[in-house]
Amino acid sequence: MARTALTPNKFAPNNALTDPTGTTIDATLVSNGVVINGVDPEHTILRVTNSSGASKAITVKAGTGTQSWMAGAGDETTTVPASGTAWLGPFTSARVQQKGTALYVDFASGTTGTITVFQLPKAWN
Repeated sequence: MARTALTPNKFAPNNALTDPTGTTIDATLVSNGVVINGVDPEHTILRVTNSSGASKAITVKAGTGTQSWMAGAGDETTTVPASGTAWLGPFTSARVQQKGTALYVDFASGTTGTITVFQLPKAWN
């Protein structure tokens, strides 16, 4: 099955961003994972809330292709505490960037909660 595409919430210099609600982590996301297309990993932050009663692992998959020369370090896995929140990133593109400037994120079985993608600006004015 295809991964579910998520769209980043973009910060702009000298501006505000209303707190977005995020995307619900359901059985489809747990089974298929998500893709964040067109990202700059060094400027990408993920907020993951875990509403299940147990700690759950969230995995940012190691990249593929020649641009991911650090992929040999493996996936980047973070444990989100039971009924807690974790902030992941920014990331090293040489480790996690997929072909076509995408990030892949997987969830442990039984994960529930939300995932929100934030994109920081590349340059400050």
